[in-house]
Amino acid sequence: METVSVMGGSHLMLNNTYSQFSMLIGEEAEAAYQQEVRAEGYAGFRRLLDGLTEAIKAAADADIPGLEQALAKASRLFPEPVQFSPSWECIWAELEATLTAKKHVLSSISPAERSGEWQVIMDNPQVVQEVVCYPGLDFHDAAYLYAYFRPQLEKSEYIRLQKIQTVIQELGR
Repeated sequence: METVSVMGGSHLMLNNTYSQFSMLIGEEAEAAYQQEVRAEGYAGFRRLLDGLTEAIKAAADADIPGLEQALAKASRLFPEPVQFSPSWECIWAELEATLTAKKHVLSSISPAERSGEWQVIMDNPQVVQEVVCYPGLDFHDAAYLYAYFRPQLEKSEYIRLQKIQTVIQELGR
């Protein structure tokens, strides 16, 4: 990492990843980060969002409290993400809803029950549309997909996260 001088002091050049963002301590470090992201605009803010999203995707049980704190800090430092892109108007609420859903999955399924093959299924029996199924997943990928799609459910839709106990699979010739 390159050290640069900032107003008589020095700080490490940040590349906006979640791990570096989560390690920001103190108002001075947060203000420098905030200024750097604002100067970079869309690209800088996008890297922060990508880092937070990846952290939520990879989060294990012990990571949830730190992620909750990181989302609170991000929304405090960047209270109006719509300034970077109109599509991010509700990004903090969306990421918080995804994290809340993942926390629910992790607290509902004990680590001892997580091995094996999992799938996520979504359907709305009230309308004529195809059932969406993500089969053959490990637990953490399935937990993230469930957490990502859960907050977006429309009326009468449902989502299922389920472990596959027995599989018979044939391939066409």
